[in-house]
Amino acid sequence: MRELSDQEIVRREKMKDFESRGVKPFGEKFEVNDTTKDLINAYGDLSKEQLEEMNISTIVAGRIITKRVKGKAGFMNIQDKYGQIQIYVKIDNIGEDMYYIFDKNDLGDIVGIEGTLMRTHTGELTIKALKYTHLSKALRPLPEKFHGLSDIEERYRRRYVDLIMNSEARRIAFMRPKIIRSIQNFLDERGFVEVETPILSTIKGGATARPFVTHHNTLNIDMYLRIATELNLKRLIVGGMDAVYEIGRLFRNEGMDKNHNPEFTTIELYKAYSDIDGMMEITEALIKNAIEKSLGTLNITYKGHELDFNKPFNKIRYTDYIKKMCGVDFDKEMSLEEAKELAQNHGIEVENHFEYGHIVEAFFEKYCEEDIIEPTFVYDYPIEISPLAKKHEKDPRFTYRFELFILGSEYANAFSEINDPIDQRERFESQVKEQQLGNDEASDMDEDFIEALEYGMPPTGGMGLGIDRLIMLITGSETIREVILFPHMKERN
Repeated sequence: MRELSDQEIVRREKMKDFESRGVKPFGEKFEVNDTTKDLINAYGDLSKEQLEEMNISTIVAGRIITKRVKGKAGFMNIQDKYGQIQIYVKIDNIGEDMYYIFDKNDLGDIVGIEGTLMRTHTGELTIKALKYTHLSKALRPLPEKFHGLSDIEERYRRRYVDLIMNSEARRIAFMRPKIIRSIQNFLDERGFVEVETPILSTIKGGATARPFVTHHNTLNIDMYLRIATELNLKRLIVGGMDAVYEIGRLFRNEGMDKNHNPEFTTIELYKAYSDIDGMMEITEALIKNAIEKSLGTLNITYKGHELDFNKPFNKIRYTDYIKKMCGVDFDKEMSLEEAKELAQNHGIEVENHFEYGHIVEAFFEKYCEEDIIEPTFVYDYPIEISPLAKKHEKDPRFTYRFELFILGSEYANAFSEINDPIDQRERFESQVKEQQLGNDEASDMDEDFIEALEYGMPPTGGMGLGIDRLIMLITGSETIREVILFPHMKERN
């Protein structure tokens, strides 16, 4: 057991003192009828005289953040989920017994206050306490009040302390569900149905990524945590649900950086009788709606850039962008050997499983991604890296697929979906060959999905969007760890 600090010893002694006086250190239910936000919004503009005349009663609860006591009266600020409000405590109003408790309460303790609103001589909206209730003893001291947790890594490990001390962390935490709700409302109004699909699967599919593997004891089989929701959602399209979406966690056993966490949240949506153009429209509309509903504006400053989401998103073909940035024209017919030679001349490493499309992708990643600032749909991706997207009619080396980029990061990925089971089988077979050549991100063969397509899937458009990255954009957060309440971290040394 760790050794207690001097402050922690004192706090435990106070806990025992409270118990001896009949005050429970970790109290009971307390009925609250107001929040700091309610009070400030409703009464923040009233004068001292108006408040005295109205005699407004309130009941609030919160954590003691600051406190100053002088003789038989004192002030403290308590904090609830929305913010802080000042409390005026006087022995004549709450009695000697509870004034003793107030005097002994530490920063971090949680209390309930019943009283009336007033304004101090300095003009601050304040609650005059008429009844004081101790609710919970904090046995550890809060970090230094002006800085909170100065170690960024510790902020994410101890999010509970970060939320107490950091108003920006609270702002993001409460904005995240509002953004998600705006997306749900937007799609519900368009006739989509929200569904849930399994997290555990016996097949790795729906995306190119390295999975987490677990074991089911009863069935005695290995299973994967899902890397995508795509294939199950398309099974629902086959079943006639026509327009579906799922907001849920995905799991990818890959690196961690400011844009990546091993578990993260996406939305995938599928609409029967749509295509890549329909997915561009709904992606742009969904993002603009989420920004406007959250911020009340479509103008964002992010990472030092002014972004105007009032404008239509840009569009450019994948190969046109590569040609623009480095002069290589991948629309021309060329052999795999010629593509490999181009890669070598441009300092691009060619892996064992690389086909023509993988080399094209490597050029895009090297020369194009980081250059994209404004919201831009990049479309017509190579077939080798798009195993679930329909072949392009004019050039079967490419597919009806786009990705949306903003400030060098991918936000969304969408296709005109393959509904030809014969073509889909061939794509899966190519993925299996890539696995055999060492690509551990390639997909498995999914016989059941092929069977589903054989029953007939209508022409369909599908789109996946990273919820965490969208929330980063809207909240102005530069790392994914700011928008996930409990991000994964390296173990402490």
